[in-house]
Amino acid sequence: ISLTLVPPQILMLVKAPIVDQYDLSSVRYVLSGAAPCSAELSQALIKKFPHISFRQGYGMSEMSPVSHVGLYDKPIHGSIGRVVPNLQVRLVDPETGKDVARGERGELWIRGLNVMKGYRNNVKATMDTIDSEGWLHTGDIAIVDEEGNFYIVDRLKELIKYKGFQVAPAELEALLIDHPLISDAAVIGVENKEQATEVPLAFVVKAPGPGQALTEKEVEDYVASKVAAHKKLRGGVRFIDVVPKSAAGKILRKDLRVIVNTPKAKL
Repeated sequence: ISLTLVPPQILMLVKAPIVDQYDLSSVRYVLSGAAPCSAELSQALIKKFPHISFRQGYGMSEMSPVSHVGLYDKPIHGSIGRVVPNLQVRLVDPETGKDVARGERGELWIRGLNVMKGYRNNVKATMDTIDSEGWLHTGDIAIVDEEGNFYIVDRLKELIKYKGFQVAPAELEALLIDHPLISDAAVIGVENKEQATEVPLAFVVKAPGPGQALTEKEVEDYVASKVAAHKKLRGGVRFIDVVPKSAAGKILRKDLRVIVNTPKAKL
């Protein structure tokens, strides 16, 4: 038996006590996709089930649907594998637009016959994703080693991937700002190693006056009451004085990621 799983399902196989009640000896292969699977998690799977061969793949609906895949007989833990045949791949510095060297971070660009022609009835979205030379800009930051193995290390696009589900920060931000006790807000995805997935984390600026009494739990409950389960603020809420933005008003999410590693007492 071969299983195609997302990282949280692999985590369940590794840690959930109920798994030990079942005979999984017939499972010989596991392919992970939809979100990056860490080397630690895939190694834990192999340690618990030595008879299982593991590999990871990478793709998008826009690529019908895969561009990279690993080999069962030569697993590289943490890697999404190598480029599939008949595709061209570039790693491009988002700031300079130039290709990066091996081992350096760059946005993953894909070109090939499996790349979509475009989004139906949405020219702007198509132009934002596929350039004039046919390169699909994935929005994922990757590196490649000397053997041609690729690793996803960050995300350029703002979409949050929670257990394979897509969560748009702008949707949650609009909801938060609509709260009468919140004057501004921003949302990013942060890694939750225990769940092996990204989770939404909200940065909230309290409104003057009554808003100062607002609690983190009240914000979490407010959002939970208005969104689907996968969009809840499982990453929590951080109160800040001001949301960092560019001169054009764009939220500076890189600055927010720095705040994530800052003790709350210093905010």
